[in-house]
Amino acid sequence: MGVEYGRAGLWGVLTPQANTTVEPELWALLPPGQSLINARLVSTRPTIEERLVDYTTRFEETAKRFANAPVTCIAAACTGASYLIGADREAEIVGEMQSRFGVPFLTAALATVAALRAMKAKRIALLTPYPETLNKPCIPYWESFGFDVVAKAGPALESAAFHPIYAMAGSGVFASYQELSDTEADAVLMLGTGMATLGPILEGLDKGLKPAVSCNLALAWAAAQQNSWDSLREDSFGDWRKAIHWRQRYQALFPEQN
Repeated sequence: MGVEYGRAGLWGVLTPQANTTVEPELWALLPPGQSLINARLVSTRPTIEERLVDYTTRFEETAKRFANAPVTCIAAACTGASYLIGADREAEIVGEMQSRFGVPFLTAALATVAALRAMKAKRIALLTPYPETLNKPCIPYWESFGFDVVAKAGPALESAAFHPIYAMAGSGVFASYQELSDTEADAVLMLGTGMATLGPILEGLDKGLKPAVSCNLALAWAAAQQNSWDSLREDSFGDWRKAIHWRQRYQALFPEQN
């Protein structure tokens, strides 16, 4: 492949412009021998919803910034956009991007669909950081893939901070995780790529809470396989969900979270 770092795989990640969570969590989740490079999705649209949709029109131009770097997949770390454009348009974009760049194009939402299927989850509880303007299209999106949304909860938006989602503390995420673990869901789905999730997932594992998956965890699992979202090896997800390879790496990178 001709790169010193990432000989087993080099992810090209597309991250929303102010997102402070994607890169730290993906660095923690990287399996041995793999690496990533990142490009920022940029939009001047005034609302979160408008920016998310705008990002989807900029996937190609943003991915071109990788130039001739030998990326083995392109991973769009932007879940909310999928709800707003819908599964049909999302599928069209996946096909267009794969044809244009010749590598798998993964969206965080579709990677999460694959992860939930690997967990054999039918009934899901949504741990959502979103305002209602995103929660409303979110639920039909998951239902369109055959999941039954049985509960929804989440931390309060950090309205006074630099961003209402990216500034959320892991303690609030974990509190919502505990609440949703008492529901009839098969699994808890931690939504979005901007909410910190790895610490709460580890704490939930240690305390025996209901199985959980986050969109960043699912996206990393998919990117590591360097395959299209609907051709992933489902039997490998169990070790990812249980943090077999990434617990110590996360704790070394972020000792203040331990």
